[in-house]
Amino acid sequence: MKSWISMLGIVAMAAMVGLTGCKKEEATKAPNGTSGAATPESPKRILIGFIGKSLGNDVFNAAGAGAEQAAKDLSAKYGIEVVIENRTPNEENAQKQSEAIEALSRGGAGGIALSCSEANTVTPAIDDAVDKGIKIMCFDSDAPASKRQFFYGTEDKACGATIMRELARVMGDKGTIAILAGNQSAPNLRNRVFGVREELAKHPNMKELGVFYHAETPEEAAKQVQATQNANPSIEGWAFIGGWPLFTDNALPWQPGTIKVVSCDALPKQLAYLKSGHVAALYGQDCYGWGYKSVTTLVESIAKDISPATPVILDPLTLVTTSNVEEQARNWEGWLKK
Repeated sequence: MKSWISMLGIVAMAAMVGLTGCKKEEATKAPNGTSGAATPESPKRILIGFIGKSLGNDVFNAAGAGAEQAAKDLSAKYGIEVVIENRTPNEENAQKQSEAIEALSRGGAGGIALSCSEANTVTPAIDDAVDKGIKIMCFDSDAPASKRQFFYGTEDKACGATIMRELARVMGDKGTIAILAGNQSAPNLRNRVFGVREELAKHPNMKELGVFYHAETPEEAAKQVQATQNANPSIEGWAFIGGWPLFTDNALPWQPGTIKVVSCDALPKQLAYLKSGHVAALYGQDCYGWGYKSVTTLVESIAKDISPATPVILDPLTLVTTSNVEEQARNWEGWLKK
């Protein structure tokens, strides 16, 4: 009789161990629906959220195209269904970006790529998403005090300095300039303005008339340039730390070359101003790559535990002039499959 009781005890203990093992196995699944670190198999489907600053800004449409292409390439490469959910607001609004992060977190996103309109506003939502196991990669405009894992973009102070240095060269190192600066709350743009001013201080025969902020749409940017130039005809050069007005026609209503312009960004619509002589030089950011590299980094980190050597990946600027403008146009045709 005692032997039967002993046998029953052993069976009961084995059953309890088995149940405990099942619970531990379930606990290894990440809360976002992808496999956790303890699970050797890659997830079969990964949802990546994409949040640019606004749909009215073409640089983020280019980044979105890069994100979609990366999803296709990675799906084929790894045998995983990579899905992009674009939650870019119609107009720039940091609170709506925060809400988009929260919605993607609830919707099972494994990773989110984000360009921050205002870092302080979106940081709590970023931190909450990371705490839930979601990978976050900022691009273009960072939230460095947040828990985001990765960032890809331009070194902004160097960007501003580079634009100013080239503007000084084309202006013969003398004259009055103005700075077109977009959203005053965007940390990346504030740093670019700082870079412009730091470089300008090295050119004693040049002076700044002012920094001019505006909503980051082509129409508002063009209005700002035209109104400022009309009110201040002494302006001889412009440092555009973003190429917003160059997405519209007739944004620079003066004879080519009479007022010097050096601008950040070199997207297809902007190249026409270089060809016409209204713009002396463009500095291309990797707008398409913001989306492509961000999605690639997130998916490989989630599915393959592959991370970049450093959490901050710098995007080198590409100088575009009349000598290589056609090459840049061909590059865009390939990137956007036009």
